[in-house]
Amino acid sequence: MKPVIDRSEILCSGKFLAYKKLYYTDAKGIARHWEAVDRTGSTGEAHAVFIVAKIVPDNEIILVRQFRPPAGKLMVEFPAGLIDPGESAAETAIRELYEETGFAGKVLSCTAGGYSSPGMTGESIILASMEIDGNAYPDAVIPENHQEECESIEVFRVKISALAEFIRRMEEDGCGIDSKIYTVLAFLDL
Repeated sequence: MKPVIDRSEILCSGKFLAYKKLYYTDAKGIARHWEAVDRTGSTGEAHAVFIVAKIVPDNEIILVRQFRPPAGKLMVEFPAGLIDPGESAAETAIRELYEETGFAGKVLSCTAGGYSSPGMTGESIILASMEIDGNAYPDAVIPENHQEECESIEVFRVKISALAEFIRRMEEDGCGIDSKIYTVLAFLDL
């Protein structure tokens, strides 16, 4: 028997999130329930995009640092953002990279939606691989960004060869690190 969601009950909902109880039948035919948090208002297959933007030929990637209230600390992350209704993942990636970092880039590829914490949320997020022309941003320039009034995002150009050391320094400074960055570090170590 294949597990199936029988029904979902929203216990509380806000502007961006809904806390709900899921009732499902497991693979053994036993009725069970699960608590979850999901994004509200999503109309597509994925809710958000995170961006791995490589500056070529400089062999750097773009990282951001911002305060995340749920974690209670500054977090080092890839640029990211919610997909607006009617917007493609590629359009979101271009928009969010520009808004958060000031960089313009081209989308090389987008994955299907993946799940970073499926035991807690059904939020799916797409990886957009992007390329930035380093000749347009010489001498380690970080352009002026176009953040929303509520955002306070620091932007970093990090040499891929120095990524592990950069992350170690951020950890020592008390920053949280998005698990997607640790995944990249593990891949680079292979």
